[in-house]
Amino acid sequence: MDRISLTGVTATGYHGVFDFERREGQPFVVDAVLHLDFSQAAESDDVRDTTHYGEVAGRITDWITGEPLNLIEGLAVRMAEGLLKEFKIQAVEITVHKPKAPIEVPFGDVAVSVYRERS
Repeated sequence: MDRISLTGVTATGYHGVFDFERREGQPFVVDAVLHLDFSQAAESDDVRDTTHYGEVAGRITDWITGEPLNLIEGLAVRMAEGLLKEFKIQAVEITVHKPKAPIEVPFGDVAVSVYRERS
């Protein structure tokens, strides 16, 4: 299976379990790996025969900035399942990074990843 990798899609979201996270927001960074077959697009050289990664980036931003969730696990699942419904992909891996998570010790990043495929 061929892949499109889209990394570092960043927007401010209001996800989290604490009131201040919901009120003040923070950056969320998303990486997406889209699995699909490039054969038709390679032959036609037409963006309509592949998945338009600019549109995918826009949808990811919509989910980051949209309805708040307590957990980034739910955000990752929402994105993965939504992308499968909306785009011509066979499978997707989503990683949601929360680099400013309210953790009491020094850390570099916290992230969750989900993988979903068409059944």
